[in-house]
Amino acid sequence: MIYKVEGDILLSKANAIVQGVGINDPMDKGLALALRNRYPEMCKDFNRWCHQHNTRPGEAWLWVGTNNIRIVNLIVQDAIDSHDYRLGKATLSNIKHALDALVSIILKEKITSIAIPKLATGSGDLDWDDVWPLIESCLMDIDIPVYVYSGYRPGQKAQEPGMA
Repeated sequence: MIYKVEGDILLSKANAIVQGVGINDPMDKGLALALRNRYPEMCKDFNRWCHQHNTRPGEAWLWVGTNNIRIVNLIVQDAIDSHDYRLGKATLSNIKHALDALVSIILKEKITSIAIPKLATGSGDLDWDDVWPLIESCLMDIDIPVYVYSGYRPGQKAQEPGMA
């Protein structure tokens, strides 16, 4: 079931937090920056993974940290061939493919709930009214709680139905 919630996604009790990133993302803005600051090894591991694989937009990568912290990185932004790590814009096609990859990870890893932000509406420069239907159509049939953080409230825990 999909629930729209408002609060601070970093305070979520979900089994995994999902974020949108680009290939070799420096994770220096928004949720990515907050996660990088909290889990610096995740950013290092992600960039190592990007360098070791022929990473493409539309893929997803699961990072598992200490205490079984799980972060799913959805590659939604195109890479720009430059040395300053600028990222291209997100596309709806990349989001669709990355969400499909997310579903595969959820099923394979037996993830029991996820928290997902308003994907690609910050640095990705997409409109939430275009992204929301993709999230809804791709995730509505999985049999776990999906908490879509449609409003950011710093330091405020969201009401996540079914979570203690």
